[in-house]
Amino acid sequence: MMNALGSPGAGLANALDSIFPVLPSEVVLPVAGFAASRGELGLAAVIVWTTIGSVAGSLVVYGAGAWLGRDRVRALAARMPLVKTADVDRAEAWFARHGGKTVLLGRMLPVFRVLISVPAGVERMPLVRFIGYTAIGSAVWNTVFVVAGYSLGEHWERVEAYGSLLSKAVIAMVAVAVIVFVAVRLRRPARRG
Repeated sequence: MMNALGSPGAGLANALDSIFPVLPSEVVLPVAGFAASRGELGLAAVIVWTTIGSVAGSLVVYGAGAWLGRDRVRALAARMPLVKTADVDRAEAWFARHGGKTVLLGRMLPVFRVLISVPAGVERMPLVRFIGYTAIGSAVWNTVFVVAGYSLGEHWERVEAYGSLLSKAVIAMVAVAVIVFVAVRLRRPARRG
């Protein structure tokens, strides 16, 4: 895509990553930075286009969250084992207080980069705020990885290794949180019995 479309191609790849994280940005961005280091793409153009792509892809996921809506989320929660609709209520209250910061920081974390747009859509965060927080968080993430690829040049794949390590750490933390959640939920009924 970058060869055919230049910097907009990097933006398109990033948009697709924001919808379907098949080709993670931890790979796309350093490659775009490497291409910029060789003069094939402009460094500033790559950062701008990849940020535009991130926002565009996030808007699609936000739309899916808005379509899903609060009532469907509550209905799904009611059917899930160990999950209660009160959990959804607490999550909504928390997002109402901290949604902006959550979207901003979530755009800088692997895995959450895509997922954070869903609750923003479900909660119908005002689009201007959502786009602003998404653009700022994405610009920081994109700049770090593009500049790293630019700086490392031929050795851009080192960035991918660190990005992969960060992704694995986030996934491990989520797995631990899920295990703790399940353990607490399974112990509560035993205590009441």
